[in-house]
Amino acid sequence: MLTENSRYYNIKIAKWQTTSNQTISYLRRRFLPSSQRFEILQEHQVSEGDRLDNITANYLHDPKVFWHLCDANNAMHPDELTAQIGRRLRIPLI
Repeated sequence: MLTENSRYYNIKIAKWQTTSNQTISYLRRRFLPSSQRFEILQEHQVSEGDRLDNITANYLHDPKVFWHLCDANNAMHPDELTAQIGRRLRIPLI
């Protein structure tokens, strides 16, 4: 169902039974891992116009794995990683 580069790849699917006997499948909650568990490949200093998909394409060779940068930098919202020019982003080894 989910590809290996999805942040939800290893998340279990749960089922909920409604009162009208309908079964609803959903993904269990994904908790943000501790940023300290990541080995850091290098850092990237955010420049004007940087986009997270381009940064991950450059360093990790896949624009869809931007969520690894979110996890390594304790970010719940991806846009906050490139909002401040000059911010140093931790690029994790995946």
